[in-house]
Amino acid sequence: MELSTRQMRILDAVARTGSCSRAAEILFMSQPGVSMQIKQMEAMLGFRLFDRTGRRMRPTAEGRVVIARVREALAALRQAEEELAAIRGLACGRLHLTIASTANYFAPKLIAAFLREHPGIELKLAVANRAGLVRALAEAETDLAIMGKPPEELPLKEEAFLDNPLVVIAPPDHRLAARRRIPLAEAMREPFIVREAGSGTRAAVERFLAARGFTRSERIEMHSSEAIKQAVAAGLGLGVVSAHTLEMELALGRLAVLDVEGFPIMRKWRLVHRADRSLPPAARAFAAFVIKHACRLVSSPLDAPAPTGLR
Repeated sequence: MELSTRQMRILDAVARTGSCSRAAEILFMSQPGVSMQIKQMEAMLGFRLFDRTGRRMRPTAEGRVVIARVREALAALRQAEEELAAIRGLACGRLHLTIASTANYFAPKLIAAFLREHPGIELKLAVANRAGLVRALAEAETDLAIMGKPPEELPLKEEAFLDNPLVVIAPPDHRLAARRRIPLAEAMREPFIVREAGSGTRAAVERFLAARGFTRSERIEMHSSEAIKQAVAAGLGLGVVSAHTLEMELALGRLAVLDVEGFPIMRKWRLVHRADRSLPPAARAFAAFVIKHACRLVSSPLDAPAPTGLR
């Protein structure tokens, strides 16, 4: 049996996800390409690796044997890569990083600064909502995640490195924009635009409101902070987003941050990884870099002076 490293990674990904399409997303391949590789491996080995039950692919008895040995081989290869990277002093290495969609507004600054110091590091970056982050950690698809509150059901280690204030935004000409100390009950009478289910921002806002006896029954749901900002600017309602997403809009006076009772909701950005797996040298170096430099490299738009005429 002679499988290439690429084929072994494909086999492992399909076994972990139970799906050729999901494995294709992880591996940045096409779904037909993954399916073709599985068929080629089955033809070469002379037996089925998976049973297809509906949309789920489950390993056969023979498949489980092969997958176990493939994972041992991949673990050995990864260990060799880590040891070589340590010997070379991070002259090379791989970093698999998954970040929350909201973190995409500041994480590139951190990544760029890190790669300037370590230009030989190969980066694989994925952007996901909370549900995608949890899945990546659960299925060990990533070395590190940048996210808010980590899931409690997984064996994880975390370290906070940056404040993440959630703020209420409105058009600059909104009737509440010039007000100070707006009661929460008054703000809640406005239509609200919220993130999709599975978003960490939405979960944090819902916890905040529930603790104060509020629920939202009338709302518009959108799948990104960018979409929420555009909808708020168009006058569709108020929104709650991370302050880190507002640098351009506040600088240009396109949106206003409202002074609503209880806001900003103060959260933390965290570096999260599996507690039951050792971090590769590149991931350890990136984590140390972020902890040391994040507060210097990433500023909050709330600290900047408002454009003339906004206050």
